Amino acid sequence: MSFFQTFSNRFNTLPSVIRAGFWITCAGTCFTGMMTVARTLSPELSILVVVFFRAIFGLMFLLPTAFSNNGARLRTKKIPLFAVRGISAYLSVTFFFLAATFIPLGDIAAIGFTRPVFACIAAILILEELARTRRWIAIGIGIIGALIVVRPGFQEINPGIIYAFAAVMLSVCNSIMIKYLSRTEHPDTIAIYQAVFVAPYALIVALFVWRTPSIEQFAWLILIGAFGALTQRALARSFHAADATVVITLDFLRLPIAALIGLIIFNEWPIIWVWIGSVIIVASSFLLTKQEAQDKDVNKPGGKTPT
Repeated sequence: MSFFQTFSNRFNTLPSVIRAGFWITCAGTCFTGMMTVARTLSPELSILVVVFFRAIFGLMFLLPTAFSNNGARLRTKKIPLFAVRGISAYLSVTFFFLAATFIPLGDIAAIGFTRPVFACIAAILILEELARTRRWIAIGIGIIGALIVVRPGFQEINPGIIYAFAAVMLSVCNSIMIKYLSRTEHPDTIAIYQAVFVAPYALIVALFVWRTPSIEQFAWLILIGAFGALTQRALARSFHAADATVVITLDFLRLPIAALIGLIIFNEWPIIWVWIGSVIIVASSFLLTKQEAQDKDVNKPGGKTPT
């Protein structure tokens, strides 16, 4: 048995909330990296063109997986739902990229944490997940932390805040569809079909503002595609491991990551409120992780991933 197979088997024996936390942290890190590169390119290249190449190069990174095992990952009966999800995914990424050109990455991450309120309600009503009291408490604590971070930024409304909130609402729709699809579809199938459908949608819009990237810009766009592909694969695996309300609450960990990258890359020195809010957010995620890991009703073995 190979090292990776041994590691995978041991990883799947961990509590579901631990596995979900690992994957959602990977997804958040890759997503923040993707937005960082997109923001760097935005003064020279339209965000609409960047989104198109993100989908194309992301799809290229997923092709080996798509055609492995005689194309097993391409077999699905949910094409219409994948097509609808492609629309919400395209618009969500586009609005997030646009927001990154106006406001700091830390603020975008904080605004993104208004998502659990809507997502939790949707998950309970649509996916019939359990409305556990501790989930609401953890979400409430996380929201308080996010509001502490964003408070100074709300003194002046700018397009970035509007774009970020629009992206959040679309992201909620996307998350619910991922969780629904993860019941029957392999995580890689979910990631592959997002790229398959986002690419043509993005191309149609990008043609109106088309500008061929330079060789250097192509290199950055390839990196965006890699980040995008990794984000989707990690995100799909996190929703396969645990309930949507658990995963979305753990996503609060994205804020400290975004604040740190914003500091290193763009010299966006976080004010004291960012750090206070981050501590509260991390505390809420730790509280949820610890309690869920001890709950036999919530945790389940890694089990068999849908094929």
